[in-house]
Amino acid sequence: MKRQHNYLATIKWTGNKGKGTLNYKEFERSHMISINNKPGILCSSDPAFLGDKTKYNPEELLLASLSSCHMLWYLHLCSESNIVVTEYVDKPTGIMIEEQNGSGCFSEVSLNPIIKVTEKSMIEKSIELHKKANELCFIANSVNFKILHNPCCSIEEN
Repeated sequence: MKRQHNYLATIKWTGNKGKGTLNYKEFERSHMISINNKPGILCSSDPAFLGDKTKYNPEELLLASLSSCHMLWYLHLCSESNIVVTEYVDKPTGIMIEEQNGSGCFSEVSLNPIIKVTEKSMIEKSIELHKKANELCFIANSVNFKILHNPCCSIEEN
């Protein structure tokens, strides 16, 4: 039986400097992402598209979303497999190709998690579980580009 989950967010443009979009270079790309009962996220476009480099951009949020979803599934699977993860840090990277007409798309994303487990015997299985986490990840199942995995696992040192 399939279950449906609904999500709601509000995205509000905050970059009107008084003249709206009268001129392409005269408005800010700033906006706020709001979700009920959660802190707002200050965003802009990438600086390559006249955005504010001090704010998150949609491309970064896509990377973060993929990485977060993968991590949560991975930790779930490790827990079920009696693999004790004590640390998980990912630094995902992505490649977006911009077309002549200004459109673009991601061609690939690489997840690069660095994981620590409590025992050497857990390392091999912990690496294997990334494949299953990718198969289950809601966000990975929603995109049409390649997602590469480059996990590195070691034993936690006391």
